[in-house]
Amino acid sequence: MRVLVTGGTGFTGKALVRRLLDEGYEVVALDYKEHLKTHELREWGAEVVIGSVTDKDVVKKVMKGVDIVQHMAAAFRELNVPESFYYDVNVNGTRNVLEAAYDEGVKKFIYTSTCGVHGNIDNPPGDETAPIQPADYYQRTKYLAEPFVHEFNEKGMKTVIIRPAAIYGPGDPERFFLLFKRVKTGKFPMFGDGKTYYHPLYIDNLLDAYMLSMEEGKGEGETYLIADEEYVEIEDLVKRIAKVMNVDVKIPHYPVGPLLMAAHVCEAICKPLKIAPPIFPRRVDWFRQNRAFKIEKAKRELGYNPKVPLDEGLKRTYEWYKQEGML
Repeated sequence: MRVLVTGGTGFTGKALVRRLLDEGYEVVALDYKEHLKTHELREWGAEVVIGSVTDKDVVKKVMKGVDIVQHMAAAFRELNVPESFYYDVNVNGTRNVLEAAYDEGVKKFIYTSTCGVHGNIDNPPGDETAPIQPADYYQRTKYLAEPFVHEFNEKGMKTVIIRPAAIYGPGDPERFFLLFKRVKTGKFPMFGDGKTYYHPLYIDNLLDAYMLSMEEGKGEGETYLIADEEYVEIEDLVKRIAKVMNVDVKIPHYPVGPLLMAAHVCEAICKPLKIAPPIFPRRVDWFRQNRAFKIEKAKRELGYNPKVPLDEGLKRTYEWYKQEGML
Protein backbone atom coordinates (compact mmCIF):
# COMPACT_ATOMS: atom_id res chain seq x y z
CA MET A 1 0.00 0.00 0.00
CA ARG A 2 1.11 3.53 -0.76
CA VAL A 3 0.91 6.16 2.01
CA LEU A 4 1.23 9.92 1.62
CA VAL A 5 2.67 11.70 4.67
CA THR A 6 2.27 15.47 4.48
CA GLY A 7 4.71 17.33 6.70
CA GLY A 8 6.86 14.28 6.14
CA THR A 9 10.29 15.85 6.70
CA GLY A 10 9.52 17.27 10.16
CA PHE A 11 10.13 15.54 13.48
CA THR A 12 6.84 13.65 13.70
CA GLY A 13 6.41 13.11 9.98
CA LYS A 14 9.90 11.74 9.53
CA ALA A 15 9.43 9.29 12.41
CA LEU A 16 6.19 8.07 10.85
CA VAL A 17 7.79 7.68 7.42
CA ARG A 18 10.46 5.48 8.98
CA ARG A 19 7.88 3.32 10.78
CA LEU A 20 5.83 2.90 7.61
CA LEU A 21 8.87 1.92 5.55
CA ASP A 22 9.97 -0.54 8.22
CA GLU A 23 6.54 -2.17 8.05
CA GLY A 24 6.65 -2.54 4.28
CA TYR A 25 4.62 0.42 3.04
CA GLU A 26 5.50 2.49 0.00
CA VAL A 27 5.79 6.09 1.18
CA VAL A 28 5.79 9.55 -0.37
CA ALA A 29 6.63 12.46 1.94
CA LEU A 30 5.44 15.96 1.04
CA ASP A 31 6.75 19.02 2.84
CA TYR A 32 7.33 22.68 2.05
CA LYS A 33 11.02 22.47 2.93
CA GLU A 34 13.75 20.05 3.91
CA HIS A 35 14.25 19.62 7.64
CA LEU A 36 16.80 17.87 9.84
CA LYS A 37 18.62 15.15 7.88
CA THR A 38 15.97 14.91 5.16
CA HIS A 39 18.48 12.98 3.06
CA GLU A 40 17.89 10.02 5.39
CA LEU A 41 14.32 9.71 4.12
CA ARG A 42 15.57 9.19 0.57
CA GLU A 43 18.23 6.75 1.76
CA TRP A 44 15.54 4.73 3.56
CA GLY A 45 13.54 4.48 0.33
CA ALA A 46 10.87 7.19 0.63
CA GLU A 47 9.94 9.47 -2.23
CA VAL A 48 10.39 13.06 -1.03
CA VAL A 49 8.56 15.93 -2.70
CA ILE A 50 9.22 19.53 -1.69
CA GLY A 51 6.07 21.57 -2.11
CA SER A 52 3.21 23.14 -0.19
CA VAL A 53 -0.21 21.71 0.62
CA THR A 54 -1.53 25.11 -0.51
CA ASP A 55 -0.47 24.24 -4.08
CA LYS A 56 -3.33 22.22 -5.56
CA ASP A 57 -1.27 21.01 -8.52
CA VAL A 58 1.47 19.65 -6.26
CA VAL A 59 -1.06 17.96 -3.99
CA LYS A 60 -2.88 16.40 -6.94
CA LYS A 61 0.41 15.10 -8.33
CA VAL A 62 1.62 13.42 -5.13
CA MET A 63 -1.81 11.89 -4.49
CA LYS A 64 -1.58 9.61 -7.53
CA GLY A 65 -1.81 5.97 -6.50
CA VAL A 66 -2.09 6.77 -2.78
CA ASP A 67 -4.15 4.42 -0.60
CA ILE A 68 -3.88 6.17 2.77
CA VAL A 69 -3.13 9.79 3.71
CA GLN A 70 -1.47 10.83 6.95
CA HIS A 71 -2.00 14.59 6.92
CA MET A 72 0.17 16.35 9.48
CA ALA A 73 1.52 19.34 7.52
CA ALA A 74 0.79 22.58 9.38
CA ALA A 75 1.93 26.13 9.94
CA PHE A 76 3.36 26.01 13.46
CA ARG A 77 5.49 28.63 15.22
CA GLU A 78 6.12 30.41 11.94
CA LEU A 79 7.89 33.78 12.21
CA ASN A 80 7.32 36.89 10.15
CA VAL A 81 4.07 35.70 8.60
CA PRO A 82 0.56 37.20 8.79
CA GLU A 83 -2.19 35.32 10.63
CA SER A 84 -3.77 34.59 7.25
CA PHE A 85 -0.80 32.31 6.52
CA TYR A 86 -1.94 29.95 9.29
CA TYR A 87 -5.45 29.83 7.84
CA ASP A 88 -4.15 29.25 4.33
CA VAL A 89 -1.97 26.30 5.35
CA ASN A 90 -3.94 24.74 8.19
CA VAL A 91 -7.45 25.17 6.81
CA ASN A 92 -7.25 25.72 3.05
CA GLY A 93 -4.28 23.37 2.76
CA THR A 94 -6.20 20.64 4.58
CA ARG A 95 -9.16 21.14 2.23
CA ASN A 96 -6.82 20.81 -0.76
CA VAL A 97 -5.47 17.50 0.55
CA LEU A 98 -8.96 16.23 1.39
CA GLU A 99 -10.31 17.10 -2.06
CA ALA A 100 -7.39 15.48 -3.87
CA ALA A 101 -7.65 12.37 -1.69
CA TYR A 102 -11.37 12.09 -2.33
CA ASP A 103 -10.91 12.49 -6.08
CA GLU A 104 -8.19 9.81 -6.06
CA GLY A 105 -10.39 7.36 -4.15
CA VAL A 106 -8.11 7.22 -1.09
CA LYS A 107 -9.20 4.49 1.34
CA LYS A 108 -8.50 6.36 4.56
CA PHE A 109 -7.50 9.87 5.64
CA ILE A 110 -5.93 10.53 9.07
CA TYR A 111 -5.79 14.18 10.11
CA THR A 112 -3.39 15.33 12.80
CA SER A 113 -5.02 18.09 14.81
CA THR A 114 -3.77 19.05 18.29
CA CYS A 115 -4.82 18.70 21.92
CA GLY A 116 -4.38 22.49 21.98
CA VAL A 117 -7.86 22.92 20.51
CA HIS A 118 -9.12 22.37 24.08
CA GLY A 119 -6.94 25.18 25.45
CA ASN A 120 -6.66 25.16 29.22
CA ILE A 121 -8.40 22.10 30.68
CA ASP A 122 -10.69 23.58 33.32
CA ASN A 123 -11.44 20.25 35.03
CA PRO A 124 -8.47 17.97 34.32
CA PRO A 125 -8.18 15.44 32.95
CA GLY A 126 -10.32 16.25 29.92
CA ASP A 127 -11.60 13.97 27.18
CA GLU A 128 -12.65 14.56 23.58
CA THR A 129 -15.83 16.32 24.76
CA ALA A 130 -13.92 18.96 26.77
CA PRO A 131 -14.74 22.54 25.72
CA ILE A 132 -13.07 23.81 22.56
CA GLN A 133 -11.15 26.93 23.61
CA PRO A 134 -7.98 27.33 21.53
CA ALA A 135 -5.51 29.82 22.94
CA ASP A 136 -3.78 30.95 19.75
CA TYR A 137 -4.14 31.15 15.99
CA TYR A 138 -2.35 27.87 15.35
CA GLN A 139 -4.71 25.94 17.62
CA ARG A 140 -7.75 27.79 16.28
CA THR A 141 -6.97 27.05 12.65
CA LYS A 142 -6.20 23.41 13.40
CA TYR A 143 -9.69 23.10 14.84
CA LEU A 144 -11.30 25.02 11.98
CA ALA A 145 -10.10 22.28 9.62
CA GLU A 146 -11.72 19.47 11.60
CA PRO A 147 -15.29 20.02 10.26
CA PHE A 148 -13.99 19.59 6.70
CA VAL A 149 -12.51 16.22 7.69
CA HIS A 150 -15.92 15.17 9.02
CA GLU A 151 -17.56 16.49 5.85
CA PHE A 152 -15.50 14.19 3.66
CA ASN A 153 -16.19 11.26 5.95
CA GLU A 154 -19.89 11.86 5.35
CA LYS A 155 -19.15 11.86 1.61
CA GLY A 156 -17.80 8.34 1.92
CA MET A 157 -14.04 8.71 2.43
CA LYS A 158 -13.08 7.14 5.76
CA THR A 159 -11.42 9.67 8.07
CA VAL A 160 -9.90 9.76 11.56
CA ILE A 161 -8.85 12.82 13.59
CA ILE A 162 -5.91 12.52 15.99
CA ARG A 163 -5.29 15.18 18.65
CA PRO A 164 -1.79 14.52 20.01
CA ALA A 165 -0.54 15.86 23.33
CA ALA A 166 3.02 17.27 23.77
CA ILE A 167 5.15 15.15 21.43
CA TYR A 168 8.80 14.48 22.31
CA GLY A 169 11.54 11.93 21.75
CA PRO A 170 14.71 11.16 19.78
CA GLY A 171 14.81 13.18 16.59
CA ASP A 172 13.17 16.22 18.18
CA PRO A 173 15.54 19.18 17.79
CA GLU A 174 13.56 21.74 19.76
CA ARG A 175 10.37 20.90 21.65
CA PHE A 176 11.81 19.34 24.81
CA PHE A 177 15.35 20.48 24.11
CA LEU A 178 14.84 23.81 25.87
CA LEU A 179 13.77 21.96 29.03
CA PHE A 180 16.81 19.68 28.98
CA LYS A 181 19.10 22.59 28.20
CA ARG A 182 17.80 24.66 31.10
CA VAL A 183 17.95 21.74 33.54
CA LYS A 184 21.59 21.15 32.57
CA THR A 185 22.48 24.59 33.97
CA GLY A 186 21.44 23.36 37.43
CA LYS A 187 18.80 26.08 37.83
CA PHE A 188 15.29 26.05 36.41
CA PRO A 189 13.24 29.23 37.09
CA MET A 190 9.62 28.23 37.77
CA PHE A 191 6.99 30.89 37.18
CA GLY A 192 3.95 30.11 39.28
CA ASP A 193 3.53 27.23 41.73
CA GLY A 194 4.75 24.51 39.33
CA LYS A 195 1.58 22.48 39.82
CA THR A 196 0.19 23.04 36.32
CA TYR A 197 -0.44 19.74 34.54
CA TYR A 198 1.48 18.75 31.43
CA HIS A 199 0.81 15.66 29.34
CA PRO A 200 3.78 14.32 27.34
CA LEU A 201 3.50 11.97 24.38
CA TYR A 202 6.53 9.89 23.47
CA ILE A 203 7.00 9.67 19.71
CA ASP A 204 6.87 5.86 19.52
CA ASN A 205 3.55 5.83 21.38
CA LEU A 206 2.12 8.32 18.89
CA LEU A 207 3.38 6.22 15.98
CA ASP A 208 1.53 3.22 17.45
CA ALA A 209 -1.66 5.29 17.40
CA TYR A 210 -1.09 6.33 13.80
CA MET A 211 -0.59 2.75 12.69
CA LEU A 212 -3.71 1.61 14.55
CA SER A 213 -5.76 4.40 12.98
CA MET A 214 -4.84 3.13 9.51
CA GLU A 215 -6.40 -0.27 10.12
CA GLU A 216 -9.65 -1.02 8.35
CA GLY A 217 -12.73 -0.58 10.50
CA LYS A 218 -11.00 1.43 13.24
CA GLY A 219 -11.82 4.98 14.22
CA GLU A 220 -13.77 5.97 11.16
CA GLY A 221 -15.48 9.32 11.60
CA GLU A 222 -14.09 9.67 15.13
CA THR A 223 -11.72 11.98 16.99
CA TYR A 224 -9.12 10.79 19.51
CA LEU A 225 -6.89 12.40 22.09
CA ILE A 226 -3.53 10.61 22.06
CA ALA A 227 -1.13 10.94 24.98
CA ASP A 228 1.07 8.90 27.30
CA GLU A 229 -0.43 7.00 30.21
CA GLU A 230 0.76 9.61 32.69
CA TYR A 231 0.36 13.36 32.99
CA VAL A 232 2.50 15.25 35.51
CA GLU A 233 2.88 18.57 37.26
CA ILE A 234 5.46 20.68 35.44
CA GLU A 235 7.77 20.88 38.45
CA ASP A 236 7.73 17.09 38.68
CA LEU A 237 8.61 16.91 34.97
CA VAL A 238 11.62 19.17 35.54
CA LYS A 239 12.79 16.99 38.44
CA ARG A 240 12.43 13.82 36.38
CA ILE A 241 14.44 15.32 33.54
CA ALA A 242 17.10 16.24 36.09
CA LYS A 243 17.10 12.68 37.39
CA VAL A 244 17.77 11.09 33.98
CA MET A 245 20.52 13.68 33.42
CA ASN A 246 21.96 13.08 36.91
CA VAL A 247 21.78 16.83 37.61
CA ASP A 248 21.01 18.46 40.95
CA VAL A 249 18.61 21.20 39.82
CA LYS A 250 17.41 24.15 41.89
CA ILE A 251 13.88 25.36 41.13
CA PRO A 252 13.30 28.91 42.42
CA HIS A 253 9.73 30.22 42.07
CA TYR A 254 8.64 33.58 40.65
CA PRO A 255 5.24 35.15 39.91
CA VAL A 256 3.96 34.42 36.40
CA GLY A 257 2.10 37.73 35.87
CA PRO A 258 5.15 39.93 35.16
CA LEU A 259 6.55 37.28 32.80
CA LEU A 260 3.32 37.23 30.80
CA MET A 261 3.30 41.03 30.54
CA ALA A 262 6.92 41.00 29.39
CA ALA A 263 6.09 38.34 26.79
CA HIS A 264 3.32 40.46 25.28
CA VAL A 265 5.55 43.53 25.17
CA CYS A 266 8.45 41.58 23.70
CA GLU A 267 6.28 40.08 20.97
CA ALA A 268 4.78 43.48 20.13
CA ILE A 269 8.24 45.00 19.75
CA CYS A 270 9.84 42.16 17.81
CA LYS A 271 7.03 41.47 15.34
CA PRO A 272 7.30 44.74 13.37
CA LEU A 273 11.09 44.32 13.32
CA LYS A 274 10.65 40.80 11.92
CA ILE A 275 12.89 39.20 14.53
CA ALA A 276 12.19 36.18 16.70
CA PRO A 277 11.10 37.26 20.20
CA PRO A 278 13.12 35.58 22.97
CA ILE A 279 9.87 35.13 24.88
CA PHE A 280 6.24 35.21 23.76
CA PRO A 281 2.82 34.51 25.34
CA ARG A 282 2.48 30.97 24.01
CA ARG A 283 5.71 29.96 25.73
CA VAL A 284 4.50 31.44 29.01
CA ASP A 285 1.33 29.35 28.71
CA TRP A 286 3.45 26.32 29.61
CA PHE A 287 3.61 27.62 33.18
CA ARG A 288 -0.10 28.35 33.54
CA GLN A 289 -2.32 26.21 31.29
CA ASN A 290 -3.38 22.71 32.34
CA ARG A 291 -2.89 19.97 29.77
CA ALA A 292 -4.12 16.64 31.11
CA PHE A 293 -6.19 14.17 29.13
CA LYS A 294 -8.10 10.93 29.27
CA ILE A 295 -7.12 8.40 26.61
CA GLU A 296 -9.77 5.79 27.32
CA LYS A 297 -11.57 6.32 24.01
CA ALA A 298 -8.41 5.61 22.00
CA LYS A 299 -7.71 2.56 24.15
CA ARG A 300 -11.21 1.23 23.75
CA GLU A 301 -11.79 1.89 20.04
CA LEU A 302 -8.30 1.86 18.51
CA GLY A 303 -6.63 -0.59 20.85
CA TYR A 304 -4.11 2.11 21.78
CA ASN A 305 -1.72 1.20 24.57
CA PRO A 306 1.19 3.59 25.24
CA LYS A 307 4.12 1.26 25.83
CA VAL A 308 6.96 3.70 26.63
CA PRO A 309 6.57 5.31 30.08
CA LEU A 310 7.72 8.85 30.82
CA ASP A 311 11.02 8.11 32.58
CA GLU A 312 12.13 5.72 29.83
CA GLY A 313 11.12 8.21 27.16
CA LEU A 314 13.06 11.01 28.86
CA LYS A 315 16.10 8.74 29.13
CA ARG A 316 16.01 7.83 25.42
CA THR A 317 15.55 11.48 24.47
CA TYR A 318 18.48 12.59 26.62
CA GLU A 319 20.71 9.92 25.10
CA TRP A 320 19.80 11.18 21.61
CA TYR A 321 20.61 14.78 22.52
CA LYS A 322 24.01 13.65 23.80
CA GLN A 323 24.64 11.52 20.72
CA GLU A 324 23.87 14.51 18.48
CA GLY A 325 26.21 16.75 20.51
CA MET A 326 23.34 18.99 21.56
CA LEU A 327 23.90 18.47 25.30
